[in-house]
Amino acid sequence: MATTQAAFPPGGTWFDTLKKSFIDVPIDAANDNAIPTSDFLDAAESLTTLFDLLGSIAFTPVKNDMLGNIKKVRDRHLASPSTSSTLQSLVLSELSTKKSHTATEGLLWLVRGLDFTSTALRHNQSNPSAELSTSFRTAYGTTLKPHHSFMVKPIFSAAMSATPYKKDFYAKLGADEGKVRGEMGRWLDGLEEKLGVLREFMGRKEAKW
Repeated sequence: MATTQAAFPPGGTWFDTLKKSFIDVPIDAANDNAIPTSDFLDAAESLTTLFDLLGSIAFTPVKNDMLGNIKKVRDRHLASPSTSSTLQSLVLSELSTKKSHTATEGLLWLVRGLDFTSTALRHNQSNPSAELSTSFRTAYGTTLKPHHSFMVKPIFSAAMSATPYKKDFYAKLGADEGKVRGEMGRWLDGLEEKLGVLREFMGRKEAKW
């Protein structure tokens, strides 16, 4: 089938195609759980190709929103690399200028978008009988929806309803579903670990604007 044609090496999975996996993004526990900016952004950018596999133009706004927030953070990193080597230092240095919070706000929305994606995929892994549409709709309701305006909600809701059947989606991730599920579980563990660190940090008073 053309729609499930492999975009990964023979015997491999979609996870093999990632420029950077969240599994490989380090956390410096000795430095307040600092997360390297470049590594995290590369992993987030790699994740956005997942939306292409969902096979609907309805997911284009979701992907573009995430890429837009990645760009906001990356632009700050490029403009001030010496004070932005970690996500936490990037936020604190930007807010200390009291002139802008563009990258900080971009990171906040990026974390929310990644949380939505990881929650949907984790729900689907934990509920074998659930279709993707149910998992994505459930995740949207608990992550992004509370923060979206009435104008944005219909755009994202349309994407939730346009998800493919689970079997078709997993076939696009790899020929061996057992291998795909195993690799997805490890990838989600890595992603969720970083999100936990960032949610805690973004909730601090010094990360507010």
